[in-house]
Amino acid sequence: MSELETWILGNGALVKGGSPAEVVPRGAVAWTGDRISAAGDESAIRARFPDARYLDGRGGIILPGLVNIHHHFYSALARGLDPGVPMRSFPEVLDRLWWRLDRALDAESVRISALLSAAECVRHGCTTVFDHHASPSWIEGSLDAIAEGAGQAGISALLCYEITDRNGSAGAEAGIEENLRFLAERADDTRVRGVVGLHASFTLRDETLARVAEQRPPGSGCHIHVAEDPVDVQASIDAFGAGPVERLGRFDLLDERALLAHAIHLEQADYERAAEADAVLIHNPESNANNGVGRLNVPRTAALGCTLGLGTDGMSSSMLRALRFAFLTHRGATGDPSSGFEALPELLAANAAAARRFFAEPLLGQLVEGAPADIIAVDSPPPTPISDENLFGHLVYGSSESPVRHTVARGQVLLEDFRHTTLDPEELSARARELAPPLWKRFHALDWNTPYLGPPEG
Repeated sequence: MSELETWILGNGALVKGGSPAEVVPRGAVAWTGDRISAAGDESAIRARFPDARYLDGRGGIILPGLVNIHHHFYSALARGLDPGVPMRSFPEVLDRLWWRLDRALDAESVRISALLSAAECVRHGCTTVFDHHASPSWIEGSLDAIAEGAGQAGISALLCYEITDRNGSAGAEAGIEENLRFLAERADDTRVRGVVGLHASFTLRDETLARVAEQRPPGSGCHIHVAEDPVDVQASIDAFGAGPVERLGRFDLLDERALLAHAIHLEQADYERAAEADAVLIHNPESNANNGVGRLNVPRTAALGCTLGLGTDGMSSSMLRALRFAFLTHRGATGDPSSGFEALPELLAANAAAARRFFAEPLLGQLVEGAPADIIAVDSPPPTPISDENLFGHLVYGSSESPVRHTVARGQVLLEDFRHTTLDPEELSARARELAPPLWKRFHALDWNTPYLGPPEG
């Protein structure tokens, strides 16, 4: 077997990760195979590995690969889609747009959506993504198609299928089976793994949650939308006598591997309950603004002891832009132009820590010896001195609006000087333009006014 080749990505401000993040103004990182060999001062790294292949960061910022802990790949073909009906509230957005789109998806549109979204992740420097999927007309095998897309792109992924009762008990059971099958088959996979997916409390019967709790493997975790809109809280209380967080607790689904997306409209006791369980609350600021559902007050929620991460909820695959939006909307809401430096700078590191809970990678999210070689270079040369203390300012005011030059995942160069090496976005987009018209035609043929819990049981 031939000896593995060593690479160096240098000529940039190196952010080694951790908390606080260590910044090396003139740094480089070396890797061999899928592991980092060294990271630090560039002159020392290059002297140690004189024969290594070299990627030039062109003075930009070298970061650990970014992690997105709440995405929806299946939304890729919704761009430009006109629902043809008014949507004046979030329940109407769900019912008239997303619940029609997911029912219109077929195998090929799921596959192309996964590839398009994975390509966008690579383009924006996201090397690990948590995806939450729904395609009621094609459930069995759908997670395999998404896994194949992530694999072709070269990124790591934590996948789930959205279990819900809004399509009836048979659909709920099929969703459970798809999650359990995928979890079992990917238990030893180092790059793509499973977690149990749940839509939201107000579309899940007690019987379904009980089956999930009984059948899921110990420690497998769950990924669920929680209190994105007040309807989730009120409808859950009306139907089941408890809000979303309390219901998760009742069925032993609230633990350190519970991923609670949005979590906007909760009471203090709910946040405290989530904090006690060490569940991860996921802020999705761009999607929240787009849907007009409100926002999560990150500093206040963090002060209650909650673990907080950051997602995009299918709006995009750019984590740095999501971070900037979280920062600016916080300032806009508080009216305090000096705020935003509490808790918000920790969101990206918290995402990496969340990924470490599901992947056997204790150093994921850091550029240190022995860590996974997940590395990116953002094309944003710092025009002013950069340090541990002012890194967040450089990210939100500079890097967030700059393209990623290089993306490396587990040692494989996926994006080199802005060019994809594993996927062809132009070819994928051309295929998507062929698939979108028939998908949209199926979409417009579907009715809406879907009951939250589907047809009555019994």
